[in-house]
Amino acid sequence: MPAFDHPELDRRTLLRAGFGAAAVAVVGTELATAAPARAATGADLSWIIGCDGWGARPPSGPLELSGAMTNKIIVHHMAFPNTTDYSREQGVKLARDCQNLHMDRNGWSDTGQHFTVSRGGYVLEGRRGSLETLQGGVRQVISAHCPGENGRAIGIENEGTYVTETPPAALLDSLTRLCVTICQQYGLHAHDIFGHWDFRATLCPGAMFYREFPTLRRRVAAGLGTDPADVPARRWPDIWKFVGGPVVQVAQYLLNFRGYAVPINGVFGTATVAAVQDWQARNGLPVDVDATLTAPTWESLAPELDKDATGLPVNALQYILNNKGYADVAITGDYDHPTRKAVQDLQKLHGLTPNGKVTTSTWCAAAGGAVRQAFLHH
Repeated sequence: MPAFDHPELDRRTLLRAGFGAAAVAVVGTELATAAPARAATGADLSWIIGCDGWGARPPSGPLELSGAMTNKIIVHHMAFPNTTDYSREQGVKLARDCQNLHMDRNGWSDTGQHFTVSRGGYVLEGRRGSLETLQGGVRQVISAHCPGENGRAIGIENEGTYVTETPPAALLDSLTRLCVTICQQYGLHAHDIFGHWDFRATLCPGAMFYREFPTLRRRVAAGLGTDPADVPARRWPDIWKFVGGPVVQVAQYLLNFRGYAVPINGVFGTATVAAVQDWQARNGLPVDVDATLTAPTWESLAPELDKDATGLPVNALQYILNNKGYADVAITGDYDHPTRKAVQDLQKLHGLTPNGKVTTSTWCAAAGGAVRQAFLHH
């Protein structure tokens, strides 16, 4: 089952475009007038199979354009079988099956994600209008792949299930090409690629797929011609009051460590909002109206840990390591041997010195962010 189980629209980011089943013919006009910012770059997107190319059903209701700027890519697995049929026909069938599930079972107006990548490496448009908005690079179609991020994140579903298996090379190659294109069109960077579970409580994109993210980001950076020196030291996930899940729970552990008695449940509720904003105010940081855990917020919250560390910060670290596939790590509050081994593995994966000391960059990598060292590591 795909990990889609929440309402599809982020109402605060809407810019109504009025296209859908009855208005598909005027999508071009709507998109051209949606925003004056960037003109189409003329990129060749003919290698992406559009909705008409795979026989998509028309949307059952109006689709809408976001009024927010696109600021990231979120990668998913579909939790479908790991088929060995790598044909174009299977890619088309995949797109149809996904649309049928999303429309008929979830009750959505169209496919939830913007793009789909098959195990054979075929790239298909998901939600109608995604290909045209990609060509323009100005606005995105509001999607249904990740509540809280549907108006500002491009969602890519990848065929298969990757909790214990690694995606095939053809899929990773095409995903890389797609991410490079999205970054070029929307002015994004390789460090703006995240996984679904960075923003929701889900197994998606799968622990084994997630281990490929440092390599994926590095390959996308190479495709963009990015100088590693231009990569920020740390790019933390955009955690704010509209998302939830494991990374929110990490923040809640750390807030409790700092004296705030907030629930440690992964739900970004009113107590967590108030605690984040109070912490920002007390530490001379800009107080974010949406309680966004900005980089300075994270970096003031998360203490460095060594082999003698104990307590809530260790709980937070162990919780997120266990959540991301390190099954031997238990939440004990003591920095024990399994925790240290997991930290060292994580550090190696992200190009950090594998010394077991939990620095700010190690925290960032554990929380789902990108660190500059990963772009230097081969």
